[in-house]
Formats: sequence, C-alpha cells, structure tokens
Amino acid sequence: MSRHTLRETAMTCLYQYFLLHGDIKSIVYENAGNEIDPFLYTVTIDALKHKDYYIQKINDVLSDDWEFDRLGCVEKAILLMAAAELDFETANKAIVIDEAVTLSKKYCDSDTYKLINGVLDKL
Repeated sequence: MSRHTLRETAMTCLYQYFLLHGDIKSIVYENAGNEIDPFLYTVTIDALKHKDYYIQKINDVLSDDWEFDRLGCVEKAILLMAAAELDFETANKAIVIDEAVTLSKKYCDSDTYKLINGVLDKL
C-alpha cells in the first residue's frame, strides 16, 4: 500500500475509534487485515497511546473558543494522525500537512482544510 492509502486507512480507523469508542487494535485489524504495516501502526495505535499529549498540543494552537473535543470525528482523526506523524517524524512536515489537507478536502466540509493546515503548521 502507498503511504497515502495507509493514511486514508489510518484516518478511517481513528474516525471509527472516535465515533464508536471501540478498541483501536481491533478496528485496525478489521480495516487492514492481519498484517499491519509499521507506519499504519504508528499513526493509529501509537497515536492513541500519546493521545492526551497530542490533544493538548492541538488545543494550544486552536483559538480560545475552540477545543479538540468540539471538532468532528473526521477532523479529530486527521489532526491526531498528522500530529503523531509530525512527532514520530515519519515524513517531512510539508508532506504530512499536504496529505492531511488532501484528506480534509475529500472527507470534510469545504473550508475545513484551512483549519487543518493552520493547526498543523503551528505544531
């Protein structure tokens, strides 16, 4: 699988996690099969291990009247995945932001990409 496809799968898994509050490992196995790519593991399971840290960093960047908890499940999934990628340095920052913006343009409201871009640029 390409990195873009893995990111899309990761976003789907994290979306399901936020929406259904299920076990992330089970969700990843259901979406990716028995062999989980190490990159996919990092941006899903490892991301949730450090979820509180990433959420705090994201909240620090969001404007005063917004918090992570107010965002939609897709937006949460994209931001959390991208924050983990930036933290674990799996790719260049510009690539991580571009991929997150691309996903937000595909799955979110039309202007959401601006929020995603602005938050990730400041992390």
